[in-house]
Amino acid sequence: MKRRNFIKNTSLTGVGLAVGKTLLSCDEKETKTQEATPLATKASFPLVIATWNVERAVTTAGEALNNGDSVLDALEKGCNIEEEDENNQTVGKGGRPDRDGNVTLDASIMDKYGNCGSVVYMQNIAHAISVARKVMEDTPHVMLAGKGAEQFAVESGMKRENLLTDKSKKEWEKWLEEKEYKPIINIENHDTIGMLAIDENGNISGACTTSGLAYKMAGRVGDSPIIGSGLFVDNEIGAAVATGMGEEVVKTVGSFLIVELMRQGMTPQEACEEAISRIVNKPNSNYKNVQVAYIAVNKQGETGFYSIHEGFSMTKYNNNKTNNIKSDFYNKS
Repeated sequence: MKRRNFIKNTSLTGVGLAVGKTLLSCDEKETKTQEATPLATKASFPLVIATWNVERAVTTAGEALNNGDSVLDALEKGCNIEEEDENNQTVGKGGRPDRDGNVTLDASIMDKYGNCGSVVYMQNIAHAISVARKVMEDTPHVMLAGKGAEQFAVESGMKRENLLTDKSKKEWEKWLEEKEYKPIINIENHDTIGMLAIDENGNISGACTTSGLAYKMAGRVGDSPIIGSGLFVDNEIGAAVATGMGEEVVKTVGSFLIVELMRQGMTPQEACEEAISRIVNKPNSNYKNVQVAYIAVNKQGETGFYSIHEGFSMTKYNNNKTNNIKSDFYNKS
């Protein structure tokens, strides 16, 4: 018997992770049809899901899969849509800068074999997800940082450009008047596009790209480029990706946790809810002041998503249709 199958078969008898009481579940609601959707609906493939309302990106990825593209090509094309959209101030070009006025990008990608690549604190290159993929495929490394990541991107044929747009610059200059840093739920924390996809053969891959929290300290890196925190894929089990206050995700290794909970038999929805409970139930938790959200998918195409606060949503492409679905959330007080 393979070790992984042994672990799977025995984890529910006490060998696996200790699992707390799962939070209450709820129905998903599609914003276009307003019809209740079962939490654990099995899907036909291909399937694409992503954090937040990014219908154009998800549709691009889904159509690419339908046209025969590889799952990595589809993910890259989908994420590139948001990275090049200057109106999206949380990803790529036009992202809000750190407190010194520099736009710094983080990204990660992971394939069906468990290969992964990421970039952290990279400047002047808009398509961070493309660089992360090249790190995975063209180097012996998993992660490149800062000037090294930028140099590698240029050597790989990507162009340097100023990522600070006039709009983001004016907002930063306004912030400088008082220099008060206070994360705002679903605004400063709405900082990531995480995307998971399953191709027609049932193989899973994932990607995550961000410009991070607005007006962060220079050098700050969140969860998005950290494999196991912001993104984790196990092609035998499923995948998960995070968004929101990255520090809280890193402390609980959230995406890896969700995949391991699914390995033990939880549905993606149950696993997302349990991962949120690990954050809110920590001693001295500051959960009322931060947003964290997860999306997840298992090998059967069942999906789940959950957040600490209201306002999060998941975008889903399946059966040639794209829908943005509002998420249930923990803090209803």
